This record gives sequence, structure tokens and C-alpha cells, in this order.
Amino acid sequence: MPTRIQLSRHGGPEVLEYADFTPPAPGPREVWVRNRAIGLNFIDIYYRDGLYPLNLPSGLGSEGAGEVEAVGAEVHEFRVGDRVAYCTGPQGAYAELHCLPADCLVPLPEAVSFEQAAAALLKGLTVQYLLRQIGRFQGGETVLFHAAAGGVGSLACQWAKLLGVKLIGTVGSAEKAERARALGAWATIDYRREDVRARVLELTDGQKCPVVFDSVGKDTWDISLDCVARRGLLVSFGNASGPVSGVNLGILAQKGSLFVTRPTLSGYADTPERLRAMAAELFALLGSGQLQVDIAQRHPLREAAEAQRALAARQTVGSTILLP
Repeated sequence: MPTRIQLSRHGGPEVLEYADFTPPAPGPREVWVRNRAIGLNFIDIYYRDGLYPLNLPSGLGSEGAGEVEAVGAEVHEFRVGDRVAYCTGPQGAYAELHCLPADCLVPLPEAVSFEQAAAALLKGLTVQYLLRQIGRFQGGETVLFHAAAGGVGSLACQWAKLLGVKLIGTVGSAEKAERARALGAWATIDYRREDVRARVLELTDGQKCPVVFDSVGKDTWDISLDCVARRGLLVSFGNASGPVSGVNLGILAQKGSLFVTRPTLSGYADTPERLRAMAAELFALLGSGQLQVDIAQRHPLREAAEAQRALAARQTVGSTILLP
């Protein structure tokens, strides 16, 4: 019988249970994927603790890579044995076997391993829509990117450099600063030791940044607003420190007629065609070696709780994967 991580109540990592389960049979447009590697992401914590709604009891997780094990009667684009990856669809990726709609799957080329795909798909598609769709950079721009040594940030440093964008990354240690610069960050700011606002002014000759990317949320909101250039854009795409609330829109006028967006992957990869086109661009860069995914932590599936504790405490670098 396959195993999975499940929860029957919201709370901390202790609510996660490792148990046998019986996956549902694939519906007409569904598939079974035999997971070979599973991605660990901050959004999994949001579902676990109740920030995002979840019908309990439930499995957990949204990202994985493996092989198609069974297909529904109306699935024609995938066959048993196909290499696939996914990062959207129903919760339940923390499992040996996952049943999900075929529209959520993307083909996985041989040049990209299961571990690479599980570590990079959600984070890489996030960077794709941030830099390629929201940013639409021409090259030469200077942007601020919080948490530049994390899973998303590690890919953003590399992709920004490929686009000719000068990325200033905030980090929490000298080690993480060195890592971000090695990956392509133009400059780094250690927020534990340096004044982020002052350093951004210094690095941009007082001009600030036309775009600021913020996945931290509550703790960095005010800092981010102060780093956006006049008529610039603040992209708030995560809540690692807690959600931003009580926003006074008048502050956008006071700070220089700023724009703010709160995007999600589902808002950009909103059709199977767009999802697969975005994934194809990401996989081409991974397969050619232009993008490197650093899998710094690997845990057996049964250790998902420990892996989430480390992620929430910002004790990780790069990407973390679970192995069934």
C-alpha cells in the first residue's frame, strides 16, 4: 500500500502524519503519478497552518515529478510510463502515488532529472512569471529581490543575470550573501547587519529600484515600499513572515505614485497551454545548464515535518526535496 503525509487538523509540523493510504482511482481526465521526487515549498506550510483553506483530513503538497502509472479514459496526451512533473492541482504530492488532473501535468524532458524538476518547477515557474511576464525587462534595470539565497531567489539570481538585470539580493548571513553573488546577484545586502533602505540608495545612486520583489511579507513591507522608485512596482508574492494586512492605499501616493501587485502562479499559468509553455522555457534553461538548481537538502518522505521546521526557521539554502 502506498504511503503519504496527511493531516487531520491545522497546526505546526507536529500535525503531519506518515501513514498508508488508498489513492482514488483516476477519473476520466485524471492520472496517477508515481512520484520519484517531491518538492517542499513555503506554500505547503500555509496550507498546514490554515492560512490557506484546506478540507480536512487531507494530504499535503503540490509539487512532484515521476512517471505516469495510470490514466483515465479521456486522457490522450499522456501514456503510462511518461516522465512528467507538476506543481498545481489538488493537495497530496507528499505521497508515493498522487492522483491529479492531466491538465496539471507538464512533460519532463530526459535532460532534466526527477529531482531537478521537483526542486525547481514551482520555484522556476514563479521566477518565470516574475521576470518574464511581470517584469518584462529590457536589460540594465536594477531590482531588489528579498530572500535571494532561498529556493526562488537562487533561480532568480541566475535568470536575472541571463536577462541582463542587476539584481540586489537581501540575505541573512555572509554565507548566503556569498552564495547569492556566486549565482549571479549583482549585489547583496545582509539585512541582519545592514540598513536595507540606505544600501539600496547607495547602490542605485539615490534612484531606488523600478521593481522590488518581496516574498517575505509583513516584516519587509515598509522596507520594500521605501526601496521602490517613483512610479515603480512592488511585487508582493509571498508571506514568509506573515501576511501583509491593513494596507493604506494612500501610502502609495506618498511614496511616489507606486504600483503594487499580489500575483500568484495560478493567475499566470491559468491554462494548460500557458503552464506547459512556461515549463518548457524553464526546462530548456535547466537542461542546457544555463540555470542550475541547488538541492541543498534531501529528506525521506517520513521526515516531512522536520524539513518544514527547517524551512520555516530559514535554516535552509537553495531547494529542499522529499524522497518517497
